[in-house]
Amino acid sequence: MTSETIISIFLGVGLAASVGFRVFLPLFALSLAAYFGVWELNQNWVWIGSLAALIVLGVATLVELMAYFIPWVDNLLDSMAIPLAAIAGTAVMVSTVANLDPVVTWSLAIIAGGGTATAIKGASAAGRVVSTTTTGGLANPMVSTLESGTAIVVTTASIFAPILAMVLVIIILVFIFSIYRKLRPRIKHK
Repeated sequence: MTSETIISIFLGVGLAASVGFRVFLPLFALSLAAYFGVWELNQNWVWIGSLAALIVLGVATLVELMAYFIPWVDNLLDSMAIPLAAIAGTAVMVSTVANLDPVVTWSLAIIAGGGTATAIKGASAAGRVVSTTTTGGLANPMVSTLESGTAIVVTTASIFAPILAMVLVIIILVFIFSIYRKLRPRIKHK
């Protein structure tokens, strides 16, 4: 496996993790990167670097970012975004992975891309439900700001420093897993 392939996998995983926070933001960033020649995409995904894709994804990103600041609408978006995150996480991974057999590419995309995006989106959605129920939605804009900021940082790192992005993804996943372990009901052994 070449260093180009490894870096492309790190890019895909980083963008997939960002999809877990905001579905359209990483796709828009990938579109920008492809449009300006920062990243070369797989031949089947060149369309994402077109001006039309750039405009559509840019508008979708703005709408998504703003909608998450409306309490209760954010919970509705989360319920729709979980399956979308799996699809988008898989898509960004497939579009970025270079020099691998298609079977390996799609396996990585589904497991690492879709799985990472879904895990993060699921944890994010659960956190928002807790925020909504404990604060009546008053804290949701703070949660949205934190999620959007994290998505921007991880997306930017993915494009310009994929190794750093991979480190950030590992930190995020460890954090989510540690919270899950603390909240999971304890089974008492007799």
